This record gives sequence, structure tokens and C-alpha cells, in this order.
Amino acid sequence: MPYPDRFYPIVDSAAWVARLAALGAGTIQLRVKDVSHAEATALVRAALAAAAGTHAKLVVNDHWRAAIEAGAAHVHLGQEDLAETDIAAIRRAGLTLGLSTHDDTELDNALRHEPDYVALGPIYPTTLKVMRFAPQGLERIAPWKRRIGDIPLVAIGGITLEQAPAVYAAGADSIAVVSDITQNAQPDARVRAWLGQAAQAA
Repeated sequence: MPYPDRFYPIVDSAAWVARLAALGAGTIQLRVKDVSHAEATALVRAALAAAAGTHAKLVVNDHWRAAIEAGAAHVHLGQEDLAETDIAAIRRAGLTLGLSTHDDTELDNALRHEPDYVALGPIYPTTLKVMRFAPQGLERIAPWKRRIGDIPLVAIGGITLEQAPAVYAAGADSIAVVSDITQNAQPDARVRAWLGQAAQAA
């Protein structure tokens, strides 16, 4: 299976990881904020246990030390985390590295670290967190993909199932999804629809 998968949900609990893994999601990011190292490590261990025995690959957001300690295989970092992260330690531990980007300077910085994938966002307006950057729009995807070449490009930010075909067509290799799953009235059905859409786009 590719990494990251075409459909890339982001959730904040081991329970969500278990639910998504059971439904067949191949790449799942655990993103939790404002927790201690000990809490993060426990959460990562619980999420890894939840994904055990499935095809799901768990990506740990930000908490790279906890990811290494818990035995995770994948980590994702925002630009603000790069300055305080020991990239060499992540590589020595054998973890893959995904990096967020929002503008040309951040992309240049990300590429210096030879990431396993690059995320671009927000593509559309998002209400999940206050963003320093305006929505990128579909038109930014193609030039970003040209610049990074064979490195997978993950589009993120306000993307719904209905918008996914246009995002894939613009050049995204993967779409990261948060609210379209977690805030949906029927999340399991929505996940199945995303998985079907991603399979068609592959």
C-alpha cells in the first residue's frame, strides 16, 4: 500500500484510530495538543495497540519523542516544531517524516529535511484552528507538486468528500481529512465513501 494513503484521516484519540482502522483506513494520524510527554506516550501506545492487526499505519503528530519511545513508525511535524526537533534522532529510529508547508519559504525549509511527504494547506477555509495563512485554493496544488517531484503531496484543510475529485485531479497524491469525518452525523458511512473515492482516484 502507498504511504501516505490517498485518504488520510486525522483524529485525536485511540478510540477513533480503532474505529478507522476497522473500517479499512490505511494511514491515520493521531493529533493531540497540550498534553505532557508521558500522556502523549501513553496515547501513542494506545493508538498503536488499536491499529495492531490491521493494515493501518499510525502517524504521530508533533510528539516525536513519544513516537520514538512508543515504537511508532511515522511522524508528522509542523514548521513551528522543526526548530526544536532532532531530525537525526527521528531518522536513526527509522521513522518516516511528513512536514507541513504553507508558503515557498516553508517548502524550501521542508525540502532541506528530505521528508517522506509534504503537506500543503489549508486548501479551503477551515474552522478547526486559527490559520496564519489564507486558503491556498486548488491552483496552488499543481505548482507545489511540480516543485517536490516524486515526493507525495498531501492536501489538507477544509476538504470535503464532494471536493475530493477536484483536489486529486489538481495533483494531490493524498487528502488529509478531519472535520468531514469527525463532525459528520454518520462518520462510518462517510469513511467508507472516502475509501471508495480514494480507490477510484488511485
